[in-house]
Amino acid sequence: MQDFSNIKALIIDMDGVLWHGNKAIAGLTEFFDLLRAKNIRFILATNNASLTREQYVTKLANMGVSVMSDEILTSGIATAIYLAEHYEPSTTKVYVLGEDGAILPLLERGFILTDLYDVTADVVVCGKDSTLTWDKLATATLNVRNGAAFIGTNADTTLPTEHGITHGNGAILAAIQTSSGVTPVCIGKPEPIIYQQAIALLGAELTETIAIGDRLETDILGAVNTGIRSLMVLTGISSVADLVDSDYQPTWVLPDLEAVTAALKTL
Repeated sequence: MQDFSNIKALIIDMDGVLWHGNKAIAGLTEFFDLLRAKNIRFILATNNASLTREQYVTKLANMGVSVMSDEILTSGIATAIYLAEHYEPSTTKVYVLGEDGAILPLLERGFILTDLYDVTADVVVCGKDSTLTWDKLATATLNVRNGAAFIGTNADTTLPTEHGITHGNGAILAAIQTSSGVTPVCIGKPEPIIYQQAIALLGAELTETIAIGDRLETDILGAVNTGIRSLMVLTGISSVADLVDSDYQPTWVLPDLEAVTAALKTL
């Protein structure tokens, strides 16, 4: 592996890296204590669009970690930024299949949100939704079939939780794609969009920024697509066995967050 050097900014995934569901991964507080002590800038960038920045701040506080809201970037926020660059919010109708983390960033930017069985949306945004219903899927499908742009906050097919690995947003996207025949445009990893936004927020150079994640096909491939180095931990989805036949590789592989902290201490 390459030397662990010239690391001044981190883009850190959350699910499978910092926690499993509501259970913190060992070494969480020590990891953030070290980042603060060494003045290493970071953005917590997650494909999970279900929670708002403030909800993530609270979740981390409950685990003994203090972060600022501007140190968090979700695929829901990234989606709102992306749409505002391509549509005029004040005249664009959006149907959102998702939770607060997908809904509030769009409202904050002035998009017009539509309701169930309103088929006048210009855009359908689909994010993780724990309150998913037949009616929500039907409304999304009807709008996409009627010509609305189909946007996925992320395409993760699975999600690590305290109960084990379950379905992710990609499974919901697949249902709408199957029923509409339309392939979604996805904003989250492995597309470089969310990483590029994080690097801009950090004010960092590509050469001094690394991504930390647990999923080879999203976190690591996203780093490759962005042109930055990456570190894969083995506490989430991907394993060492997954690397054997992969066309791309992380720069480093470490077992867990405690090992990452130990490595950062050498900087």
